[in-house]
Amino acid sequence: MTSDQPGRIMAGEMAQQPDVLRRLLTEGAPAIRETARAIAARRPRFVLLTARGTSDHAALYAKYLLEIELGKPCGLTSMSTTTAYAATPDLTDVLVITVSQSGGSPDLLASTRAAREAGAITLAVTNNPSSPLAAASEFHIDVLAGPEQALPATKTYTAELLALYLLVQGLRDADGTAAAAALPELAERILQRRAEITTLAARYRFAERMVLTSRGYGYPTAKEAALKLMETSYIPALSYSGADLLHGPLAMVDNISPVIAIVTDGKGGQALQPVLDRLRDRGADLMVVGPKPQVDAASAGFALATEGVPENLQPILEIIPLQMLAHEITLARGQDPDAPRALAKVTETS
Repeated sequence: MTSDQPGRIMAGEMAQQPDVLRRLLTEGAPAIRETARAIAARRPRFVLLTARGTSDHAALYAKYLLEIELGKPCGLTSMSTTTAYAATPDLTDVLVITVSQSGGSPDLLASTRAAREAGAITLAVTNNPSSPLAAASEFHIDVLAGPEQALPATKTYTAELLALYLLVQGLRDADGTAAAAALPELAERILQRRAEITTLAARYRFAERMVLTSRGYGYPTAKEAALKLMETSYIPALSYSGADLLHGPLAMVDNISPVIAIVTDGKGGQALQPVLDRLRDRGADLMVVGPKPQVDAASAGFALATEGVPENLQPILEIIPLQMLAHEITLARGQDPDAPRALAKVTETS
């Protein structure tokens, strides 16, 4: 891409993801494990996760990891309870993890300070070790993604996912680097398949609405992909757990509005199967991101090579073709994914 071409910055940052993953596995993993050991020694009784936007979807991924791998009660923070209502919960021996690319959002900073004052063990996961959030937290993990200039977050999201995975493995006194070792190369292979994504983008260029669905570890991917589509192409994109989709929203599915299903190769994908069957029965224009047999049974899709990749690591790969799809649809619609209207890189809420 030329220096003035729309989408150049986002495309360049998507292309950096294999190197970012490698850097985390080599340079970042030892520090993350050391931090995890220090936190584990404090024996937190449960975990709260605090985030906004893209980082909120990374936090949701961590919630699945923490509940499944550690058996820890885990929740997503409602920041306004402290920032707007000045509630003072007892957070003694609670691990509060705040996930933020910039580490500069005022509400995240205020919530973290309030949590620490309430007795929490505070951990910031950011792409900026010099940020106010990192300084306000007792512990910090740097996701090592490097500067991110495009407004839609791409490389920082996959870096957050891997950093949180390594953290959870460290909390259970395990080394997650071996299981994740194949991710950089697999990410490179996905990025090389732009022609497939361009074809899918042409199919969905004129979509007026999209629905995204998944279950288990794939659900955060559905939410993040919906956000990418909305903030770049401005297509209204609704994301649902497959179970929630059946409880009412299925009624809006027709053969016109596309449905994108993220099918993990594992228990989440198995749990989603009845939903896929119902979508086919309704004649939905179904696109699948997942194993090739599931793609072959859909209207369209992008097959992922997930053999040997644990289900809990597949979200790091699943989101990449969907980032690319949002980028290509936006270009096809004559818009610039680098600079979505009305958005800023650091969102200042209170």
